[in-house]
Amino acid sequence: MKLNELKLTNPYLSLPQECHDPVTPTPLKGPFLIHANEPFAEELGIDKEELHTGRFVEFVNGSWHPEGSNPFAMCYAGHQFGHYVPQLGDGRAVNIGTLNGWHFQLKGAGVTKYSRSGDGRAVLRSSIREYLMSEAMHGLHIETTRALAMIGSNHSVYRQEWEKGAIVLRLSPSWVRFGTFEYFAHKKHFDELKALTEYAIAESYPHLIGQNDRYIRFFEAVVACTAKLIAKWQAVGFNHGVMNTDNMSIAGLTIDYGPYAFLDVYDHNNICNHSDAYGRYSFGNQPDVAEWNLRALMTALSPLLDIHTMEEILSGYRTLYRTAYLDEMRQKLGLDTAEKGDMVFVKHLLGVLQALQVDYTLFFRALSRYDGEHKALLSLGLYHAPMQEWLESYDRRLEHNKSSTTERHEKMLQTNPKYVLKNYMLQEAIDAAEKGEYTRIDDLFQIARNPFAEHPKFECWAGHTPEEHRNTKLSCSS
Repeated sequence: MKLNELKLTNPYLSLPQECHDPVTPTPLKGPFLIHANEPFAEELGIDKEELHTGRFVEFVNGSWHPEGSNPFAMCYAGHQFGHYVPQLGDGRAVNIGTLNGWHFQLKGAGVTKYSRSGDGRAVLRSSIREYLMSEAMHGLHIETTRALAMIGSNHSVYRQEWEKGAIVLRLSPSWVRFGTFEYFAHKKHFDELKALTEYAIAESYPHLIGQNDRYIRFFEAVVACTAKLIAKWQAVGFNHGVMNTDNMSIAGLTIDYGPYAFLDVYDHNNICNHSDAYGRYSFGNQPDVAEWNLRALMTALSPLLDIHTMEEILSGYRTLYRTAYLDEMRQKLGLDTAEKGDMVFVKHLLGVLQALQVDYTLFFRALSRYDGEHKALLSLGLYHAPMQEWLESYDRRLEHNKSSTTERHEKMLQTNPKYVLKNYMLQEAIDAAEKGEYTRIDDLFQIARNPFAEHPKFECWAGHTPEEHRNTKLSCSS
């Protein structure tokens, strides 16, 4: 498909006017393409050659609108660090239309009604992080928004200092958030709340359309999807950093990549957001925060649903999360049978990794080739005794496996990535880009696309995080 053949629709605009606000994107000065996601374009049916045209840059810059585009910003509220904020909304994101179930959004395209005192812009560093990480999560088979392209500019944007503006063209099957429901519920606009619920069901849970109990089944589905998503985060060692209810997807997607981090050395209490003084959004708190956010959503839906029935559904979140997490961890450990003591076994390992400050990703990749020889794994920590004890229990546990050692290795190597995009790697790409060198973005993009492959030329990124860059905290504008 050529760009001039694009025909976008705007299903969200069928909702009441209060749900959205029209906006005109404000193009950046001197725009140019930094990177385009050719494989994703092919998934969308867009000719990849079109991504390298001037018209495509105009599209991402908001200065050219395909047929059917009707730009708007979405309205929502949210609990931020536990405190309710009655109106937030798309302050620097402009929705431009939908194609084949994917909603296109320009992040950094200028001021909207919801920008408050902001400029509606995104800077280069935060754009690089979001562009690459959304593709990295997809490569890890974790539900996420995606990104089709990123443009840079000579447009100056002020944060703590002057930086260059950028725009990411990001896409999602849904941009509806927990906070979208909170907005209408707290204002007691129940007609809009009901319309939003019907829309979210049709968009993300179409199998429920027409069912008499679809609202309660909708809440049940959101609880289940959220539990599974958080289990995947915890298993891979991903710390989102800012799990406000306005950053929680009703469709169970990872959205809004700000001060995130993959764990360097394992730390249950890792905090990646320097604004998070009390560790509300620490790595280990993520399962609890997700439950807290689901309770906020439950409260927002209570004008439409019986609160006691929702309470009963939410009470099952812990079991859903535990089941999903254990399933993920058994796969990471190469265990093809389930046993009663598996959670204790996993916690024992995590305690060892924490005590020895072992690199989380590196450990599981090394374990993926484990054949009974302890030396390689013992070398990952300064002290050998705790790891030796766990490995002996692992040897005993593997005796219950049905698969062969070779089969276990093959499965584990496709479960435990060799590469995750750690913050020091991203910072290298950012530093180079700020000097006008963009090849490292493409290097990390190749890793992100297939994090389980060996990529010999990128071996420098497969080892320990340099000590001076371990567990770095970032800001929400990062």
